[in-house]
Amino acid sequence: GIKQFLLFASTRFCNFGKMGFDAANFDMMYYTKAALAGGICCSITHGAVCPVDVVKTRIQLEPLKYNRGMIGGFRQVIAEEGAMALTTGLAATAVGYFVQGWFKFGGVELFKIKAVGMLGEKKAWDNRTAIYLGAAAGAEFVADCFLCPLEACRIRSVSDPTFAPTLPGVAARLIKEEGVLRGFYSGFGPILFKQVPYTMAKFAVQGRTAESMYNSLGKSPKECGFALNTGVSLSSGVIAGVISAIISHPADTLLSKVNKAGAGGDGSIASRMLNITKETGVGKLCTQGLGARCVMIGTLTALQFGIFDTVMKTLGSEKFHFHNPE
Repeated sequence: GIKQFLLFASTRFCNFGKMGFDAANFDMMYYTKAALAGGICCSITHGAVCPVDVVKTRIQLEPLKYNRGMIGGFRQVIAEEGAMALTTGLAATAVGYFVQGWFKFGGVELFKIKAVGMLGEKKAWDNRTAIYLGAAAGAEFVADCFLCPLEACRIRSVSDPTFAPTLPGVAARLIKEEGVLRGFYSGFGPILFKQVPYTMAKFAVQGRTAESMYNSLGKSPKECGFALNTGVSLSSGVIAGVISAIISHPADTLLSKVNKAGAGGDGSIASRMLNITKETGVGKLCTQGLGARCVMIGTLTALQFGIFDTVMKTLGSEKFHFHNPE
C-alpha cells in the first residue's frame, strides 16, 4: 500500500505542470519577490553600464564633437574631464532603474499570471506570445511613470555636468526652472516610444527563445539544474537584448536629444520631436550609436534575466513558466 501511495504521489508531483495552474502558489509574497528581484537586476546592470551610457549619450547629443566611435568617446571624456565624468548620473541611474525594475518585472509576472487565471492554462498556452506582449506593455507603462523624472535628471546631468552636483539638486533646479511637466516629463512620449516596444520585444523574445532551448534539451526548467537554467537565461537574454535594442534605438536617440536644453525649439513635445527628426534625419536616428547600444543592451538584458532568476532562487521562489497542459 505504501509503495503504491509513494508511486502515486511522485507521479502527481512530477506532473505538477500538467495538473493545472494553481493560483494559490502565486500570492502577494511571490509578486513582492519578483518585484524585488526585478529592482535589483535592473539597478545593478544599468549602474554597471553607466560609463557606456555617458559616452553613448554624448555621441547622440554632440555627434560632431564625439565622432571617433565608442572607444574614442571614452578617451575624449577622460582626457577632457577626468575618469570620474564617466560616473555622471550614476545615482539617478541606480535609483531610477531600481524603481523601474520593481514595477517592470513585478508587473510582468502579475499580468502574466492573472491572464492565465482568467483564460485557463490551455488558452493561455496557445496565446502566450500575446500575453507576453500585453503584460510587458502594461508593466512598462506603469514603470515609466516613475522612471521618467529620474531619466530626465540623468540626461541633464550628463549633457550639462555643471547643472547641479547631486541628484536632488538636479531635480530641484529642473522643477524651479522648467516646472514639473516640462522638466520631468518632456521625455515621457519618447520614453514610452522607446521602452514599451523594447520591453515587449525583450520579454516575448526571451520567453520564446528560452522555451525553444528547453524543448531542444527535452527538459522543463524544473528538471534542469541551477547552472543550466542560468545558461538558458543568459543566452536567451542576449538574443532578446539585441533584437529589442534595434527595435527601440530611434526612440532612444530621440529621447537623448529631446532632454537636451533647447533641442527642437520651444513648441510642444510632439513638435520638438518632429523638428529633431527633421534635423537629424531618419537614417541617423536609426543608426547613430547603434553598435554600442546592441553591445550594451545585449549584455544588460542577459545579465538582467540571469540575476533575476538567481535572486528569485535565493528568495526561495521560481519564475512562472507557461505550461502546455496536454
